[in-house]
Amino acid sequence: MRLPRVPRPRSLAGQLFGMQAVLIAVVVAGYALFTYVGDRSQAEEAAGRQAMAVARSVADAPSVHAAIGTANPTEDLQPYSLRVQRDTDVDFVTIMNPRGIRWTHPKEKLIGKHFLGHIGPALAGTSFTETYTGSLGASVRAVTPIEDGGRTIGLVSAGIKVEAITERVQDQVTALIGVAAGALLLGAVGTYVVNARLRRSTHGMNAAELSRMHDYHQAALHAVREGLLMLDGQFRVALMNDGGRELLGVTGDVVGRSPAELGLPAPLTGALLSAGPRVDEVHLTDARVLVVNTSPVSGGERRGTVVTLRDVTELQSLTGELDSERGFTQALRSQAHEAANRLHTVVSLIELGRAEEAVDFATAELELAQALTDEVISAVSEPVLAALLLGKAAQANERGVELVVSEDSGIDDGLLPASLTPRDLVTVLGNLIDNAMDAAQGTVGARVTVTAFTQGAALVLRVADTGSGVDPAHAEQVFRSGWSTKPAGPGGRGLGLALARQTVNRHAGTLEVREGPAGGAEFEARLPLPAPPADADPAGDGTPAAPDTGAAPGSAPGTGPVPGTRSALQSESVLQGGGA
Repeated sequence: MRLPRVPRPRSLAGQLFGMQAVLIAVVVAGYALFTYVGDRSQAEEAAGRQAMAVARSVADAPSVHAAIGTANPTEDLQPYSLRVQRDTDVDFVTIMNPRGIRWTHPKEKLIGKHFLGHIGPALAGTSFTETYTGSLGASVRAVTPIEDGGRTIGLVSAGIKVEAITERVQDQVTALIGVAAGALLLGAVGTYVVNARLRRSTHGMNAAELSRMHDYHQAALHAVREGLLMLDGQFRVALMNDGGRELLGVTGDVVGRSPAELGLPAPLTGALLSAGPRVDEVHLTDARVLVVNTSPVSGGERRGTVVTLRDVTELQSLTGELDSERGFTQALRSQAHEAANRLHTVVSLIELGRAEEAVDFATAELELAQALTDEVISAVSEPVLAALLLGKAAQANERGVELVVSEDSGIDDGLLPASLTPRDLVTVLGNLIDNAMDAAQGTVGARVTVTAFTQGAALVLRVADTGSGVDPAHAEQVFRSGWSTKPAGPGGRGLGLALARQTVNRHAGTLEVREGPAGGAEFEARLPLPAPPADADPAGDGTPAAPDTGAAPGSAPGTGPVPGTRSALQSESVLQGGGA
């Protein structure tokens, strides 16, 4: 058996329309009833005043006084009363003697009969009005005495039938009902228009559905880890979920405030306040790399902006490491190619019977590669930095750039604290070297010089190039995301230095740029280290003791003499020896 379909609750707009229609109908009906009652009361009062005025006028008329003194008062008073009745628009004018016997009446057959009504107050000299049912039916009548020299010589009663008063009120009520109907129709039309707009705004949903959607909305806002930010038409924060607060690093009540008041980086603030859409833009905060998407909300006019934020800090770091690994792979591929060429050379020399020359050639290549690798490790024994330098040397060789480790370099293994992770070191130094290779590539005598050493309680990483340098006016702009002098590629440019500055700032360090010794740019990063032990500064001048490496006096700190090798690390030689 098919169950009866449960009717769907009316929409919120429909419920409001019904309630407003009933309310307007009740108000109009109540007003009409109140007006009817009030108008009837006023009409009766007006009829009483009119009847009293007519009665007193008749009572004061000299002709009435004269007629009463005659033998047959009816002969003169009847025509007079009918004329007054007609002229004053009353239903009857009755003149009677003090005993209440009629001298006049609209119906002549009732003349001489006793007046139906009260005459006591009038006999006492008091005029009064009353509603009474007499020979003509219910009427509002006035009774007043006719006095002559302080003596009551007769009575006058003038009245208007209640039926006539009712007809007057009904005419007014008919007009009132027409006005009320018009008001009800106008109110209904206005209510319908307002509720039609409300129906569009609520998409025809009822109150229960709106409440359920609100609950889902709140749950989704708190559950989604991505940041969600909504701005109104005046670019003020209308909504921000928990993810947005965490990614932007804001606390407290931000609703109603402009993004410019939240202390965000200028490029990110500009993206949030942009009137146009933004798609997958990368922006940096003090501790995160964010992908920002903005979409204006419009419906004939600007209503606001929806902003989504995704945290790609870890992804960006992993991408950088992947790029480094890719560079290492390419370097190994190039080394394999060069090694094959050298092996073919050795084989060819042996086939030509020049075995001694083949041995000398192979031995020289092996000694050179091993010596250069030893030189880097002896200067920078920190394994992460040494591996990074050897790998970057191979990449530089592929791009026609000479990578040199300065003789002033010297970092012992285990000196760096646990808080300074290898990933952060790779981010800072790797991006500085990549930027320097970009600047030096294509120049005459292209060279990148790397210096890494400790000074007091700081790790100093210095990278200089032979490029065109950096305009002092742009010394701060180079560290902003998106700033670059190179054409942008598919993935964009200008992020490396911004990431390096972000990482340095996270460790409370500094990153600056100035003119280099070779005319290009020189970037210097300083990262704080734990305070050295008391015996680490025997001179007491802030200069750390040189490591015991067996170096000859006068040699570079942290390096020892390597017979038969150059003092600088050249990428070509590293590739020859396979040291990467």
